[in-house]
Amino acid sequence: MSGLFDDFRSEFSKPNNTLVQLILINTVVFLTLLLAKAGLMMAQNTHMYNIIMAQLMIPSGIRSFLYKPWTLITYFFTHDDIFHILYNMLFLYWFGKLIDEYLGNRRLVGLYMMGGIAGGLLFLLMYNTVPYFQGLSDTGKMLGASAAAFSVAVGAATLLPNYTFHLLFFGPVRIKYIVFFFITFSIAKAVGGNNVGGELSHIGGALMGFFYVKLLQNGTDIGRPIYWLMESWSSIFRPMPAVKVSYRQRSNASTQASPFASASGSSSTLSTPDQDEVDMILDKISRSGYESLTREEKQKLFRASQRN
Repeated sequence: MSGLFDDFRSEFSKPNNTLVQLILINTVVFLTLLLAKAGLMMAQNTHMYNIIMAQLMIPSGIRSFLYKPWTLITYFFTHDDIFHILYNMLFLYWFGKLIDEYLGNRRLVGLYMMGGIAGGLLFLLMYNTVPYFQGLSDTGKMLGASAAAFSVAVGAATLLPNYTFHLLFFGPVRIKYIVFFFITFSIAKAVGGNNVGGELSHIGGALMGFFYVKLLQNGTDIGRPIYWLMESWSSIFRPMPAVKVSYRQRSNASTQASPFASASGSSSTLSTPDQDEVDMILDKISRSGYESLTREEKQKLFRASQRN
């Protein structure tokens, strides 16, 4: 077991590995709750497990939520069923790879966090204002990363609508059609389904993913508060550098990167590439194909296309 924990810790500490870090956080929370559930069931104390879950799931009643506001964050890192977390993490991985490759690690975190928050807020809004749902507001609860994963998926489809996934039995399918199918499915199940709250949160996450990328393409990055919070949190656990006395002129050395930051999120990388850089990238494509480009080159090419 120690080898497994070492592998988890090694993967989590790698730089520029945000997608895996998000999946690992969800997995560790799920495994911890699974062990707690098994132990408490054997001790015939399932009531304690329900109390624990009640502190992590977002309640639909506004009064209950005001007593537990942290559930707006914890609910989209919490799963109680193995197929639920498997579906959400696969969905996050497939589309998160595109966001990570084209927009960088920080924006993947921004999409995930803001999509989860938007899904939770829409869940609360609908259950406390729409007559159809108000009768369920005293008993409804929600958990799972579906809204956050939907935000990432819709963000990827908005950014690269014609990118294709090769699906079993279907062959190549553009991701805009895949995402459209899942959104339509969620809307259809939002009325009369067994998971009404979850389907509502999907819609909230999807809306956030769309507007996040559209505003980003227009030069407005609404994820900056999330980046700041992640940087502040990372800096708490970042070791202080040793004090050294030097009589030479100090160069502008870069600071140590945090787990949630990436080179693609720096100010220099976010600047629009000049025409010479674009021509070099296009020459590389003509020689070796698009797949030969590095992540940074793909991001530069994308920013140049937005400028034009």
